[in-house]
Amino acid sequence: MTIKDRKADHIRICMNERVAPGYCYWDDIRFMHNALPEVNSDDIDTSCTLFGRKLEFPLIVTAITGGFSGAKKINSNIAEACADLGIGMGVGSERAGVSGVSPESYSIIKDFDVPLVIGNIGAVQLIPQKNGKQFTDEMIEDAVELIDADILAVHLNPLQEVVQPEGDTNFEGCYEAIRRLASKGPVMVKETGAGISKQVAAKLKGIGVQGLDISGMGGTSFSAVEFYRAMADEDRIRTSLGDTFFDWGIPAPVSLMQCTDCGLPLIASGGILDGIHVAASISLGATAAGLSNAILKEATESADAVREKLTIIREELRTAMLLTGSKDLKQLSQTQHVILGETKQWMDQL
Repeated sequence: MTIKDRKADHIRICMNERVAPGYCYWDDIRFMHNALPEVNSDDIDTSCTLFGRKLEFPLIVTAITGGFSGAKKINSNIAEACADLGIGMGVGSERAGVSGVSPESYSIIKDFDVPLVIGNIGAVQLIPQKNGKQFTDEMIEDAVELIDADILAVHLNPLQEVVQPEGDTNFEGCYEAIRRLASKGPVMVKETGAGISKQVAAKLKGIGVQGLDISGMGGTSFSAVEFYRAMADEDRIRTSLGDTFFDWGIPAPVSLMQCTDCGLPLIASGGILDGIHVAASISLGATAAGLSNAILKEATESADAVREKLTIIREELRTAMLLTGSKDLKQLSQTQHVILGETKQWMDQL
């Protein structure tokens, strides 16, 4: 199967199948209501600065796709909406684009004034694999230039790779490869749905990495995505692996709280669905929240549809800030909250 076919598979599966656990961990974060907020809604400031770029509200549309013909429309719609609303955007893994597969599906983002553009390559692509394929320095430079990226995200996806029929499964040397890459230009690290632990965050701190996207469990599970692909291919071993590890990972709010001591800017993604979830992520220590599947349907339709969905999320965030008496994100980060349910059970054991 070609890269192009695999990328198309991912979008089709995410739109038509259940790819997330049935439990929403962000709903475990509840705010103390302020009945006397003493805040003028018109004066609420939702802006933040991330990687030196100002965002009008703390949200990134994180990596979704690229590398097949249908991805150009999706990325164009997202980029137009993000530019209009003043928020950040990442693209899917750029291995396809720098290999000459539908590069326009990535570069379309350059047609819009997105305030923060995040590139994307895989950590396993920085080290030798059994298929002999490895990113060269020139390919890394091409990935940045393809979208005029402000920062390059190196994604960690061991769960996906081991379940994926054509996955790369040599992870030895990823840490040193990230260290080398971070010495050459702006780099952040992101997981892909299974979360980052305190121990991993501590390892990444101090090697030049400028931030983390924790991408915890609770949103799209790439074990689930690859489960459906393996099942279609009648690959019984990887179908079983995908099923068994469907909900493997650190819940997103838990991962976020695990990483707050690392001293790096944090993007909280993994099951973010609405503005209250964005507010919860800020209250737990994130600089911004990230989402992808929550706007995928709209992204296949039009820029207007994406813009409307993101505007609703922004207004939900503003409402949560009003109802907690928060004039800005700093005050929101200090707002009293409680942690319930499975998230509390996780935290009690750590």
